[in-house]
Amino acid sequence: MKRFKSRVMNFLKNFLGSYGYEVIPRSLLYDWQKTKQEIELYSKKLLAKDSEVYLQNSNPRLIELKEKYKTFDSDVTAPLVWTENWVNADEIKYFRSDNAYVWQLRGRDMNILSYSLAAYYVKSIDRLGLLDKLVEDYYFGIITFKIDNKVMSRDLIDSIIEIYYLEKHLGLSSIQDLKILDIGAGYGRLAHRMLNAFPNIHSYFCTDAFAPSTFISEYYIRYRNLENKAHVIPLYDIEKTLSSEKIDIAINIHSFSECKISAIEWWLHLLEKNRVKYLMIVPNVVIKGSSALITNDSKDFQYIIKNHGYKLIAKEPKYSDPIVQEYAANPSYHYLFELENYE
Repeated sequence: MKRFKSRVMNFLKNFLGSYGYEVIPRSLLYDWQKTKQEIELYSKKLLAKDSEVYLQNSNPRLIELKEKYKTFDSDVTAPLVWTENWVNADEIKYFRSDNAYVWQLRGRDMNILSYSLAAYYVKSIDRLGLLDKLVEDYYFGIITFKIDNKVMSRDLIDSIIEIYYLEKHLGLSSIQDLKILDIGAGYGRLAHRMLNAFPNIHSYFCTDAFAPSTFISEYYIRYRNLENKAHVIPLYDIEKTLSSEKIDIAINIHSFSECKISAIEWWLHLLEKNRVKYLMIVPNVVIKGSSALITNDSKDFQYIIKNHGYKLIAKEPKYSDPIVQEYAANPSYHYLFELENYE
């Protein structure tokens, strides 16, 4: 019998190995590895009082935005990823859930262990006390974990790490009357975190080439009571806005990777034309411990950045510790560019 079991096991190992699978004893697995992570375990799906009614496909404001976006330059709006039905009706209400805006439970490094590692990493770098200042709640489907007696999420973790990257290289907290442009701002998560972190920010402009994102972020900025400093700019108004506002830093988090080359070219031309001094980019693709400025369909776009006068001044892994970068939640790389001959 032992010999038979051994033969069966060897057969399974060889057979499954040829398809990229391994046979591992269940005793070596964590609970979350034995069964699929159920979103219900980590999400309370709370909605604000008016959101059930407002966050609907039938909302006249969303319909208006969609119609106006249809008339905009198709080189900018033609989708690589964000097609018409990329965000469904349920995700418009629960826009902070595990969906296209922020993947939260997808992939080998998106589990409670990876989040715990990421949370303790953030704690180790938090010299400004942002974990005390910035809090997470349970609204709009956010996936949360209670770690070290604090409610944590990818929204919170990523935002704090991105803030510290800019603080390290630009001294974000000390720039008076700072003006920031967020390209591909999604539902406005980084605007929420930045404005709660730093009172020296004068204006934070959110824009997006996907009409439902503009609709959702308008609502979210109001919900967080940030209208005095955060401004959601529909795509068709962004050129006018940039011509009248002196932007210090443009930010693009996991957005250019999801754009067509023609759209990236359009945005870089706009940034150069309006003399935006700094550009931060976080691409999607991480390959063998490094990353590249490529789109989801493998088109390199670094040359576009260079052609428009932006030089790389910093590139770092999301987590500075190599072990944490290997195993913590959603490892990526952060790039910072500066406009040459800036005046």
